[in-house]
Amino acid sequence: MTEARARPGLEPSPGVLAASGVGSLALGAVASWSDLLLVVGGRVVPGWGVSAVLFVLTLALWRAFVRAGRRVDAVLLPVARPGWLRPVTVLLIGAAVSGIAWGALDDLISDARYYVLRPTGPGGCTAVVRETSYLVIGNGEAYAVGRTGLALGEAGSWVVDDGYRPVAAGTYTLDWEGDGGLLVVSGSGTDPVVRGGMTGIDCGW
Repeated sequence: MTEARARPGLEPSPGVLAASGVGSLALGAVASWSDLLLVVGGRVVPGWGVSAVLFVLTLALWRAFVRAGRRVDAVLLPVARPGWLRPVTVLLIGAAVSGIAWGALDDLISDARYYVLRPTGPGGCTAVVRETSYLVIGNGEAYAVGRTGLALGEAGSWVVDDGYRPVAAGTYTLDWEGDGGLLVVSGSGTDPVVRGGMTGIDCGW
């Protein structure tokens, strides 16, 4: 009798390994539909790019759990896999791929442009803006990026008439004080801001 067979309690159970693998895929699927954004060396990595990297990592982790489960089955009595495991796995992979593809397609169709605004605030807090234009509407989102370079969600948004891009045009102000920053965007005489336009930038220090 091998040592693995003699001491099966030392090996994680197939159920635990399967649940861990599904959990890693679920993490990748959630991340692919989240408002992530990363700044590296002053350059912006769009949310779908961050999600793609995270999905590759979670996919590799899932494969590691699958291989570990097969090794356990090889030394212990085989355990029947739950019927829901395969469809849930396919669903999570499909959701992650769809989220990444949708983010990339949205950036392409709306001609998204990213800006790292200067100056930075206390503690290195940085305001990052994503501006898009589609048909006769211009949209913008602001993100607060701290020391990690990662923003987990947008800090605020705005809509401008006729596809106008305030940050690209330079019609904005960014002021910092001790407890955070304030980003104010303005439209032109013919292309006003129709919603939003004032965003607090707080990195949580």
